[in-house]
Amino acid sequence: MADGPYKYIRDADGNVSRVIRVGTRKSQLARIQTDSVVEKLKELHPDVHFEIVAMSTTGDKILDTALSKIGEKSLFTKELENALEKNEVDLVVHSLKDLPTVLPVGFTIGSVLKRENPHDAVVLHPKHKGKRLDSLANKSVVGTSSLRRAAQLKKRFPHLEFKDIRGNLNTRLKKLDEKDDFSAIILAAAGLRRMGWENRISQILGPEDCMYAVGQGALAVEVRARDQDILEMVSVLNDSDTVLRCISERAFLKHLEGGCSVPVAVYTEIKNSQLYLTGAVYSLDGSDSLKETMQTSISSDNQVEKVDEKVQRVGITALKVSEAAQDAAVKLGVDLGNLLLSKGAKEILTVARQLNDAR
Repeated sequence: MADGPYKYIRDADGNVSRVIRVGTRKSQLARIQTDSVVEKLKELHPDVHFEIVAMSTTGDKILDTALSKIGEKSLFTKELENALEKNEVDLVVHSLKDLPTVLPVGFTIGSVLKRENPHDAVVLHPKHKGKRLDSLANKSVVGTSSLRRAAQLKKRFPHLEFKDIRGNLNTRLKKLDEKDDFSAIILAAAGLRRMGWENRISQILGPEDCMYAVGQGALAVEVRARDQDILEMVSVLNDSDTVLRCISERAFLKHLEGGCSVPVAVYTEIKNSQLYLTGAVYSLDGSDSLKETMQTSISSDNQVEKVDEKVQRVGITALKVSEAAQDAAVKLGVDLGNLLLSKGAKEILTVARQLNDAR
């Protein structure tokens, strides 16, 4: 058993069960995502009592500033990690894309669940129902707080204008529907689907229009690295393909030293035991960009060797996924990062960072 204070409760019949406290952000989407993970854990561990602890994070509180301007990597995760460190919670559910590629010492991502659709979606003002980005009028304003989305879409749809929009999903949709400031907003399809708002999606942006953020659409469970039993408990939730795709994406981002304040985008797929990673960097206006694709073999015999729980790959400890495949995924990300760096990615990102800081 792991060290650390356990909490137990006794029910009316005198049965004692262990309590596992699960940390989450307070937003409706975060709660829905956390509930879905807890449901899965309950099915696998009916004898454990799961308790959800919701808290506000810095990112939830600073609503008037573009995320890329705040510059803090752990915007949506710090308070949750503090609770994890103080043993106030035992595991935390995050959107993987909110987690930096290097985690604070003592923490690890114990599972990455099967990915929802990772692409971005266009949500239109009700008066534009039925249109697409290319059919919106000249100078129509599109809301997005993501440099990555804006850089790609400015290049692809030069007739549109892009402005920052902050707030959680509910707030952004309200801003779109109740005012006339925006003709459309761009949101992650995964969040809209999890909220049950699929009917608002008027267009899913494929990779030719807009590649997604590293880890987008995947949920991650963060745990204390020393809690072997909790690590074991959540590892069952790992989806092998999602783990490998996200490891390659995170290794690519880490190698480029990218974060919220620079436009970096990816696209991954697994076909016939080959993992394909496309990665790109952009200038803020999208006029300058580099994009390349590489692939690696991730075939592993069905015999998954014992994974060393002390080894983290870009913050992830995936106990039920082949180590050789995980290593190949890391190498793919690093190799693609090196290829882009050799072609001048550093210069593009440095200028993007400086321009963004000066905005």
